[in-house]
Amino acid sequence: MVVPYRHTDSWVSLSDAEVLEIQKLVALMIQTIKNAMGPEGFNIGINLGRVAGAGIEEHVHVHIVPRWNGDTNFMPVLADTKIIPQALHDTYADLKKELEKLIV
Repeated sequence: MVVPYRHTDSWVSLSDAEVLEIQKLVALMIQTIKNAMGPEGFNIGINLGRVAGAGIEEHVHVHIVPRWNGDTNFMPVLADTKIIPQALHDTYADLKKELEKLIV
């Protein structure tokens, strides 16, 4: 997830510099995730407002979700359950290692 420093619920209120910084960070994180996890694609999006699915509707963000051929999201739909196939601290360590390689 990429979040601007300035707290706002409005994408259109972001300055050109803020939008550019967000876009550059999204690109950096796509490469980081590619290197660390080898996904075949990505879902990248911005949900503005509760009806659009924003979990925190007072703060805009861009989410970056790695995807693989054949993966599905049936668990949240059928059982209101999310499956995490790797411990979050392991995912963090993998992403941090790859990110450090890219920003040196």
